Amino acid sequence: MRIVNAEVVVTSPGRNFVTLEITTEDGLRGYGDGTLNGRELAVASYLTDHVVPLLIGRDAHRIEDTWQYLHRGAYWRRGPVTMAAVAAVDVALWDIKAQAAGMPLYQLLGGASRTGIRAYGHASGRDLPELFDSIRAHLDEGYKSIRVQSAVPGLGTIYGIGAGSTIGGTGRYDYEPARRHPVPSEEVWDTRAYLRHLPTVFEAVRNEFGPDLPLLHDVHHRLTPIQAARLGKSLEPYDLFWMEDCTPAENQESLRLVRHHTTTPLAIGEVFNSVVDYQILIREQLIDYVRSAVTHTGGITPMRKLFDYAALYQVKSGIHGPTDISPVGMAAGLHLDLAIHNFGIQEFMPHTEDTYRVFQHDYTFTDGYLHPGETPGLGVRLDREAAAAFPYEPAYLPVNRLRDGTMHDW
Repeated sequence: MRIVNAEVVVTSPGRNFVTLEITTEDGLRGYGDGTLNGRELAVASYLTDHVVPLLIGRDAHRIEDTWQYLHRGAYWRRGPVTMAAVAAVDVALWDIKAQAAGMPLYQLLGGASRTGIRAYGHASGRDLPELFDSIRAHLDEGYKSIRVQSAVPGLGTIYGIGAGSTIGGTGRYDYEPARRHPVPSEEVWDTRAYLRHLPTVFEAVRNEFGPDLPLLHDVHHRLTPIQAARLGKSLEPYDLFWMEDCTPAENQESLRLVRHHTTTPLAIGEVFNSVVDYQILIREQLIDYVRSAVTHTGGITPMRKLFDYAALYQVKSGIHGPTDISPVGMAAGLHLDLAIHNFGIQEFMPHTEDTYRVFQHDYTFTDGYLHPGETPGLGVRLDREAAAAFPYEPAYLPVNRLRDGTMHDW
């Protein structure tokens, strides 16, 4: 089943998305997500100028061989741009193979291991009343697990804190989305103020919503290992489902210190782009959840291997799934979620109505659980005419500085 065409589509229905459409000689079309927030055109160029010419004439069924060809054959391996491009090809080929087999993708991955995929939503607020309103709104939407983010007194805008009053649609995101501007905005950070304030937030949330609601929190890499250890220990009384990205984990050994000092579960990896990034973390059981996205870690082929490796050490999945993952990337993650045994939880934020017009999808969210649907393939179709109505606009996530102006992690 030869590939006869491959095209890259960049569209911006509320967010910028990069999509690869691969067409085979018998007319099957497969889609892959290559979105890399703030560097979208780099992936689009990598695909158009360097990958698409290599795909024409290749057998679409040879997914493993194509993945190795693009990964090893480039010589310069890894990196977010490369791995997002490889992921787009890989997911599109899995989409085609499942369509050719006449079954939803999860069936090719071994079939369902569960009836639904537990999801968590993003609640946030500039003060406790606003945060409580956001949590209640998410509970009303059906979420059974909630990520809690709070402003810090004395600081201004903080990435992760939403504004507005509606979930989904165009009114509210429970974090600050990429802003359409030629350069990133800048935010000010104070670690000591954050460490003092956050435990009081979780104490208030537990007092208001009780002990049973699973609560999550994202640190956004802002802490050193010893600061992360302190935070994890101070949050232990509030029984978090996980503390996410507590410190930059490129130095994998740094998590040994965090793990030594706290029993708060740890989720790491949304900025990783390779299985290699996890070797020590999984082997030494320094984390509890793998946070990589299919879109940013090379696709379904390596992610399935990563989860099989993690399962040996009782580490579970927690696939990255905010709105800078397109519905194509979300669907790919959901098929994996349904099939693997060591599923943990799935991040889920509804896209805008415009996005769903461009990316028509069959996955569903009902009573707190997601399901990829039973359509052969991924179950997502790209409306090219609708996509053309939303041209690319530069958009960037903010950068983080300390009070003295020093660039800081987040």
